[in-house]
Amino acid sequence: MTDSDLNVEVRGPSESPPVLLLHGWGRSLHDLRPLAQALTDAYWTHAVDLPGHGASPPPPEPWGVPEHAQLVHDYIRREIQSRVTVVGHSNGGRIALYMAGTAKHASAVNRLALVSPSGVEPERSWAYRTRSGLATALKAPVQALPAPLQAPAEDWLRHSLVWQWLGSDDYNAQDGVMRETFVKTVNDHLDEELERVRVPTLLFWGTEDDAVSRRQMDVMKTKIDDCGLVELEGAGHFGHLDQPDTVRAGLRHFLENS
Repeated sequence: MTDSDLNVEVRGPSESPPVLLLHGWGRSLHDLRPLAQALTDAYWTHAVDLPGHGASPPPPEPWGVPEHAQLVHDYIRREIQSRVTVVGHSNGGRIALYMAGTAKHASAVNRLALVSPSGVEPERSWAYRTRSGLATALKAPVQALPAPLQAPAEDWLRHSLVWQWLGSDDYNAQDGVMRETFVKTVNDHLDEELERVRVPTLLFWGTEDDAVSRRQMDVMKTKIDDCGLVELEGAGHFGHLDQPDTVRAGLRHFLENS
């Protein structure tokens, strides 16, 4: 898969400052379209369907954050040809943070505006640790099989009722290469990359977010040098959809003054 395979909606005058928008896991550019439309009077917006989401095809093999970052960087180099502000939600924010904190990609990013970004390891509950331990125990005998037998055994295990019970809703909603892509992506934590982010960063977080905690946001705010946090009182994980006017106003102010 190459960056030319991505489904992207481009709006606004090409001579204006570019803004790239990355949605969260299991979503599509549709989530960020209202933000893009609100900016097109003064910005050149590129809303992306990430691989395996919306109208973009899945990756050829299970991908993690580095592969997603490379694909996005390739798109920036080919289509935009300058540094961009990245607006990211959840997993889109994780990819943006990885890019800004990695020498290979940092030159492509000049600002970050992120809504409930992923990337800081969450505190795991007892129930989660129990399920994780059971999953590891179930995989052990499969991994001990001879190589020719491993693939069919793993396929059977992934489709078993027990495995589906152990998996999260996001995991179970996927199949094939996207299931393994989900596992590789959500288990990529950015502790080191966050400390290397050197661009102005604005974070939005809903006080009722049950996917990303205030502790995780505080870790980001502490580790990123130039970082501000806007709390969205009463909003959940999709703050840009729950309180669109506040996010639009905050984003506009950040773009005009940072």
